Amino acid sequence: MTLESGITFLFAILIFAVTPGPGVFAVIAKSMTKGARASVSLCVGMVMSDIVYLVMACFGLAAIASTWEGVFLVIRYVGAAYLIYLGWKMWVSPVSTSTTDFSQLESKSEMASFIQGFMISASNPKVILFYVAFLPTFMDLTILSGFDIVIASILAFTALMLGINLISVCASQARRLMKSERSMKTLNRTSGGIMASAGAFLALKG
Repeated sequence: MTLESGITFLFAILIFAVTPGPGVFAVIAKSMTKGARASVSLCVGMVMSDIVYLVMACFGLAAIASTWEGVFLVIRYVGAAYLIYLGWKMWVSPVSTSTTDFSQLESKSEMASFIQGFMISASNPKVILFYVAFLPTFMDLTILSGFDIVIASILAFTALMLGINLISVCASQARRLMKSERSMKTLNRTSGGIMASAGAFLALKG
């Protein structure tokens, strides 16, 4: 991968990162209710799942998407159900305690948030097909070296984290602007609706 193709690859992945989908909707919902910092583990989980798919694509393992179709289906429905459950919890969350409760549990729930993010991205085997179609534009997959794969992974990780965290920070600003009990209740319900919709989208998408 040349310097020019590397920069182009970085910006292309950045655009891919902000494309609307279940993961983006989940990040928006969590950032609006808990803030950008609370969404970091979720974002890292999503990005790490994408990196796994990218590496698999580099090794020419796209066929695994069809081989493990049943496993992906189970993961997708479990992830969708969890997102819908989180949406319901946000909808009914008491305004006076939602922030306090989260701050007390934040350190304990980081791993759960990471796993949630990983499952959201892992439930979509089409991601690996995207990388298989996308990567040849920037590199020859038949003669890739280990160094090339490491560079591609670093660039993808950087671009994905930048894109998703940009969305997270923007979404968290809505939370900062809404301080009254009524506005916070509206924010919780809006975020809950977004989260539940992300779950429904994840379950129903082909």
